[in-house]
Amino acid sequence: MAVMPVAPVHLILGDDEFLTERARLSFQSAAAQDSDTALEVKRLRASEVSEGEIAEATSPSLFGDNRVIVVSDVERAGKEVTKILLEACVNPAPGMTMVIVYTVSAKTLKAKKKAPEIVSKLRKIGEVHEAFSLYTNELLPWATREFASHGVRPTPDVVQAVLDGVGSDLRELASAISQLVFDTNGNVTREAVHNYYIGVAEVANWDIADAAVAGRLEAAVSTCRRALQLGASPVAIAAALANKVGAIARLYSARGDQFSLAKQTGLNAYVVKLTQPVARRWSGENVTRAVILVSELEAEVKGRGGDPDFAIEAAVRRIAELAR
Repeated sequence: MAVMPVAPVHLILGDDEFLTERARLSFQSAAAQDSDTALEVKRLRASEVSEGEIAEATSPSLFGDNRVIVVSDVERAGKEVTKILLEACVNPAPGMTMVIVYTVSAKTLKAKKKAPEIVSKLRKIGEVHEAFSLYTNELLPWATREFASHGVRPTPDVVQAVLDGVGSDLRELASAISQLVFDTNGNVTREAVHNYYIGVAEVANWDIADAAVAGRLEAAVSTCRRALQLGASPVAIAAALANKVGAIARLYSARGDQFSLAKQTGLNAYVVKLTQPVARRWSGENVTRAVILVSELEAEVKGRGGDPDFAIEAAVRRIAELAR
């Protein structure tokens, strides 16, 4: 089956980072398949580059290179940069794909009496790809289409069960849908969804703590949020965090094999083996901060003021930041 040639000009219009990133990567992939030569990707911020830099990046190549020029922050571009961009898009050089990213919410764009010049002109000469943040009532149709992209067509109640388990973050939804399809070999039922999230809840406390002390911020926060949505105990998550931070505190400056360190610290040798590589990346100053943080967290989650769920998520985020 022949690969359709990629269009030379694309406008990504919207304010959702995940949808914008997905669209951009799809164009890069299509451009790579569309040519036998290696793909060169150049990313520029229209708010930061000069007219000369834009002109140089979009000028024709003597060798007809396979290039994708991604220009973001176009909504903040000056008049001259906008002019050069439009000229490049009207007559793109051979082998060049222009991807223009204009960040704006649907509400803001609709409120404008007249669409911005570059948006109006690119609508006429290029392909437009909307990447607006979704409203709540748009999530179920989007998730249904996401399942369909994997060749699966679950019933609406199954899709709703996934939304209830994951929430509204599109990146997390796309990841969960992909994982569910893979784990169930495409047989995604309510029971399968239920079992999947029950499994997540059972291991979430330690997964959250492991991701946090390793500095995996996005994974730690998303797993924490999902666990809390599924009814996980803030006290149990706080205990797992305290346990992990305590192990880090014992091991960050320690040297020796796992068995000698197990005797010195009172930790299980297997725990030492898993934790020591992570602990060595911590500084003494940040270990102290993390120990104080989990100590204060215990009081917060046991009802001595504040919102326990908020306190847990904030603590997870802060520990992951300290680990970086």
